[in-house]
Amino acid sequence: MKILVQTGIVFGLCWLGVCIEAVLPFSFPASVISMLLLLALLALRVLKVEHIQEKSDFLLANIPFFFIPPAVSILEYLDIVGSNLAALLVVCTVSTLVTFAATVWAVRATRRLMERRRPR
Repeated sequence: MKILVQTGIVFGLCWLGVCIEAVLPFSFPASVISMLLLLALLALRVLKVEHIQEKSDFLLANIPFFFIPPAVSILEYLDIVGSNLAALLVVCTVSTLVTFAATVWAVRATRRLMERRRPR
């Protein structure tokens, strides 16, 4: 029964994200909206990590399966990917470096905040 409740929470947030996306006057991914809703619920302590722990662990453990359909779709359009390979590599390289830099900055900022809170 517990796993059904957790699944209901995850899918309910996904559905709510789709509903919010439908009424927005601009394009914004429903999946991102759903993750922001989940973050807000966790930050406000409306939800606890334990409420979604098992389902989240299951989804993370099986995440490679979610990448199979996009990979097959890319293979179907290999000629288009090949003709734009240089641009694709530049975008991937730059976005990877920006992601690394943002992660380093976030970890350093978090460590500084945690050290300030630590009693001396």
